Amino acid sequence: ATSTTRIIKRCFSSTPGGKVWQVYLSGEIHSDWREVIADGVQKKNLPVRLTSPNTSHEDSDDCGAIILGMEEKRPNWDKIGANLNNIRTKTLIKDADVVVVRFGDKYRQWNAAFDAGYAAALGKSIITLHPPGISHMLKEVNASASVVCEDAEQVVDTLAYVIKGELSTPRDGDDFVPIAERLGAGNPNP
Repeated sequence: ATSTTRIIKRCFSSTPGGKVWQVYLSGEIHSDWREVIADGVQKKNLPVRLTSPNTSHEDSDDCGAIILGMEEKRPNWDKIGANLNNIRTKTLIKDADVVVVRFGDKYRQWNAAFDAGYAAALGKSIITLHPPGISHMLKEVNASASVVCEDAEQVVDTLAYVIKGELSTPRDGDDFVPIAERLGAGNPNP
């Protein structure tokens, strides 16, 4: 579906040479959600630099043994790999303006939950991304998020609005009713 874009006239947007937003993409590694966001950011020409953890499960697990040598006990192997991965994760979350945390319904993403908590502790803006069916399980994580999205396109639309003031066609299509029509013109709560 082709979407049209509305640009809010009173919103100053990023200009060439202006701020480049750092967006960290945390979470589930079994689908193409990161690529969907990267493509959307590029299509909307958003001044965004996307970063993520190492998304190769094997490399993430084996990095410690590859770099530092084999370990006889698996728990130590895991700890060494986790410590190496933690350097990247902590650095990129600290540098991020926005942290997007993706939870899928197939696997438990303990790392994503940890990343969300770390980002919240640092006061980062968080966008969670997950199917509606797992919202209850993520209620505390979602409570820390500024935005809860159901698909990667909503993340792109959120970034476009936050960064440039651009709004795409309403998700609800012809059923969308502007707030002024729903509640009446003017401020109903003076």
